[in-house]
Amino acid sequence: MNTIIVKASRNTDSAPKCSLSTQTVAFSHYNHLSSQLPVDPITNEVVAGGITAQATQCLDNIKAIAHSIDHVMDDVVKITIFLKDIADIAAVDAVYANFFQSYLPTRTVLAVAALPMDKALIQIDAVISNGEGTHPQAACDLVKVTNDTDNAPKNSVSTQTVAFSHYNNISAQLPIDPNTGSLVTGGVKEQTGQCLKNIKAILESIDVPVDDIVKVNIYLTDLANIDAVNEVYTTFFPDSAIARTVGYMPARTVSAASALPMAALVQIDVVVSHGDGTPPQAVEDRHGIVIKANNTTNAPKNSLSTQTVAFSHYNNISAQLPISPASGEIVVSDITAQATQCLDNIKAIVESIGHVMDDIVKVTIQLKNIADIAAVNNIYASFFNSDLPARTVIGVSAIPMDALIQIDAVLSNAEGTPPALS
Repeated sequence: MNTIIVKASRNTDSAPKCSLSTQTVAFSHYNHLSSQLPVDPITNEVVAGGITAQATQCLDNIKAIAHSIDHVMDDVVKITIFLKDIADIAAVDAVYANFFQSYLPTRTVLAVAALPMDKALIQIDAVISNGEGTHPQAACDLVKVTNDTDNAPKNSVSTQTVAFSHYNNISAQLPIDPNTGSLVTGGVKEQTGQCLKNIKAILESIDVPVDDIVKVNIYLTDLANIDAVNEVYTTFFPDSAIARTVGYMPARTVSAASALPMAALVQIDVVVSHGDGTPPQAVEDRHGIVIKANNTTNAPKNSLSTQTVAFSHYNNISAQLPISPASGEIVVSDITAQATQCLDNIKAIVESIGHVMDDIVKVTIQLKNIADIAAVNNIYASFFNSDLPARTVIGVSAIPMDALIQIDAVLSNAEGTPPALS
C-alpha cells in the first residue's frame, strides 16, 4: 500500500471534544467531521433554549472546527441533520441559511429515535472540501461545482449536487414529482421509484451515469418495506451492460428513520464518482480513473451491495451488521458481541484490500438502544492503534435482521484507483 498521503486528524478547544473520536479527519481533498451535538464547548453541556438554540450551537461548533483548520462554512459540501422531531426542521431552516454566504451544500434530513446526550434535539455532521489536500499533496484552489436541474425537485435550503475534486455528493431525494412538487401517489414501491428517478435525472444533468454511484444510503420509516424497495432498486442497478456483466452494485446502507420530511416513506441519497474532477485540475488528471469494487469471503456478502467500492483516494464501505460470515446469521444477542462482530467484519474488508483500521476516516454507528454506546465504547478503541476516526452515533427504532447495531465506514485510499492515480 502506498502511504505517501497522510491523514490529518485535528481537534480544537473551540468545539466539544470526545475521547473516542476526532473532530475532523482530512485525507486528500476532503475533511470528514464528527457529528456535532448542541454542546457548549466551555460547559460541555447541552445548551438550553429549545431547537433554535440547539441548531445554532451545532452549526457554531461546525463553524469553529472549520475555522480551526483554516476553512470557512462555504467549504462544506454535505450536511446531514438528525432530529428527534421532524417538525423541528422549520425552526432549523430559519437559522440554517445564515451560516452559508455564497451557496448551500447538499443536505439530508431525517428524524431518529434517539441521540447521544438525552437533552439533545438535534445532531449535525458535515463533509468539508480540502483544496490544499493532505501532505505531501501540493495545495490547489479546486473549485466546487454546483448544479440544479428542473428535472428533479429543487429545495431552497440545499443544492442538488455539489462536486469537488473526484466526488459528487447528491442531496437526499424524496419521492417528489418535480412537476407538481408533491409526493407521488402510491405506496413504497412508487415512492422508491421516484426517489431513484430524481437521482438519475440529477446525474443525467451533469452527464454522469447511474453506475458511477459508489455509495447509496436508503432511509425507511418501516424496515419491513425493504423487500419492496429492493424490487424497485434492482431495476436501477446495475444500469449499464458493463456493470451488469461484472455485477457491480454500489456500497449501501439501509437505515430506519423515525420520520422523514413530508411524511415520506423513503428517502435516498448517494455519493458519486467524478472522474473529471473539478477545475483547475489538469486535463490529463481528469479521465480514466476507474471504480474498484471488492468483496471478501471473510465478511458477509450481499447480492444488492458491494462490501467496499474504491474510487480515487477513498473507499466507501457498506454498513456491516453483526453477521458471522461463516454462518450468515446474526451473532448472539449481546451488544458487546454484536459490536465486535461488526468491527471484525469491517476489519476483514479493510485488510482484504491491503489496508488497516487506522486508514478509516469516518465511522457511523447505529444503535437499537442508545444506552448501548457505553458497551460499544469499551471495545471500540481497541480496533485502532492511532488517532480515532471522526464518528457519528445515532439511536434508531430498528436495524435490518433485528440486530442491535450497524456500523459503516469511509476509508482512505492513498494508492488511488488506476490508471490516473496510481
